[in-house]
Amino acid sequence: MSRVRGKNTGPEKLVCSALRARGVYFSTHASRLPGRPDIVFWRARVVVFIDGDFWHGWRFPAWEQKLPEFWKAKIGRNRSRDQLNFRRLRRAGWKVIRVWEHQIERQLEHTIRRILDAREHLIRESGGDPMDRQ
Repeated sequence: MSRVRGKNTGPEKLVCSALRARGVYFSTHASRLPGRPDIVFWRARVVVFIDGDFWHGWRFPAWEQKLPEFWKAKIGRNRSRDQLNFRRLRRAGWKVIRVWEHQIERQLEHTIRRILDAREHLIRESGGDPMDRQ
């Protein structure tokens, strides 16, 4: 497991590259926020988590019975930690977007639009210009 990348994964690079190509500024891996979000739009108060389907348990109840106990426990802890970080961020006033690996692979443009729409909506809501770069 030590070789499994925690940041700068393939899906993360695709999303970051697509956002940069649109001239959008953001931070990555903000260690001072719960869960260390993969992408952070500070002014809009939007964070994006890019989660691997296996490691974060996409549709976990449907396939968890096929796993040895070690992996059930490991993925279960990851999911619990994800929920805790989601609640902490929401209570602190952040909009949390969770993007799954398969969504990026199948619908990159839709995924990017979803992120940008949330960012622009919250910038507008706060009285800022949605074209302001962060």
